[in-house]
Amino acid sequence: MENRTKERLAQDYSALGDSVDLINAIIAGDAMADESAADRQDCVDRNTQHLELMVAKEDWGSEDMTATNAAIAAGNGYTAS
Repeated sequence: MENRTKERLAQDYSALGDSVDLINAIIAGDAMADESAADRQDCVDRNTQHLELMVAKEDWGSEDMTATNAAIAAGNGYTAS
């Protein structure tokens, strides 16, 4: 099991929020609208995979993963068009 410092946990949790925001913005059409569907899909897929890997870490404390889990579900259900 990885034992991250409090500072690293805070950085990683912040990075989760960045991925959540990006996934949600792409799905809403507010980000990367000028990019190809393949590029938007790739970005959502990469960020969703990142969230899945990070959520699986066992050393989280009381961080709220509700938005992260919602973004994972949304990202896994997203098909760019």
